[in-house]
Amino acid sequence: MADMEPVEEIKELASTLSSIESVLDLDTKRSELDRLREEAADPALWEDQERAQAVTRKLSTVESEINRVGGLRSRIDDLGVLFQLAEEEDDADTVEEARRELAALRKEISQLEVRTLLSGQYDEREAVVTINAQAGGVDAADWAQMLQRMYLRWAERHGYATEVYETSYAEEAGIKSTTFAVKAPYAYGTLRGEHGTHRLVRISPFDNQNRRQTSFAGVDVVPVVEQSDHIEIDESDLKIDVYRSSGPGGQGVNTTDSAVRITHLPSGIVVSCQNERSQLQNRATAMGVLQARLLERKRQEEAAEMAELRGEAVSSWGTQMRNYVLQPYQSVKDVRTGAETGNTGAVLDGEIDAFIEAEIRWMRSRERGGEN
Repeated sequence: MADMEPVEEIKELASTLSSIESVLDLDTKRSELDRLREEAADPALWEDQERAQAVTRKLSTVESEINRVGGLRSRIDDLGVLFQLAEEEDDADTVEEARRELAALRKEISQLEVRTLLSGQYDEREAVVTINAQAGGVDAADWAQMLQRMYLRWAERHGYATEVYETSYAEEAGIKSTTFAVKAPYAYGTLRGEHGTHRLVRISPFDNQNRRQTSFAGVDVVPVVEQSDHIEIDESDLKIDVYRSSGPGGQGVNTTDSAVRITHLPSGIVVSCQNERSQLQNRATAMGVLQARLLERKRQEEAAEMAELRGEAVSSWGTQMRNYVLQPYQSVKDVRTGAETGNTGAVLDGEIDAFIEAEIRWMRSRERGGEN
């Protein structure tokens, strides 16, 4: 598209935006916006703080989505006029300005097009992300903490609220594990392709001989459970431990045994929460995370069953999915999509949208292949 004449490319972008508008069904979105505004205006809503926050987040997202599409449509219309003006006046500066705006529109419409691919059963849900240090000793623990920062910075860049439920710090450096929520609509659909093993290659800062070290960390992404989900958990299947929250290096951060660890015995799933002062609150949050993990397990089992009925090979995304090389050269490459960049610093600072968009397109193409 970038090789087209500007007038033709503007027409192509306008057509793509029309297709996006059709998929998003803006009339339905506007009706939803009216309903959410009425709900948000009801004083009784704030008797349930958690629900009120969910409603206001959803309201903000729907309003933003409608405004975003309208803004892009206006910019496309204005761009045609800008190119015409530049041609009539033979103004090189205006031509350059118009070309920069065309490139920006091309990128933003492509990003919005990716959003329309998030049509999975739970894609519109918020997400719970768990990161675990794997092979690599202290470097793996440090790597797990680097990944936690990367995702939290990504969320911050987008203005998404996050809440860290639990962090288990390693003795020397880094973390053994962490669990946090990304509280934004479509967070699960956006991040679910990040599930898998992330591999880091670098000169270890913890090796006095400056040897190269390879370390691994696992990322797990599950959708937040809603009231309409039916996830039954038998209390007799749970082992519940309480303990004292701790900070880096084993430093105590709470003088009471308020942290909660829940083990689901049939599945072996273990979840923890220590971010609240109250043991009851931590238990409720941990139960929510457990339900989310079991919901995702159920989704995967159903997907595997459907694949088997279709006679398809069942594969897992939970394998090595991205390599981060800091020495002897700089590169981050996704082994499934082929997306790659040499700007490792930007990636580790949360600039991962190009990888996420490639993942969404890759996953959707695989899912569509299964539909045929």
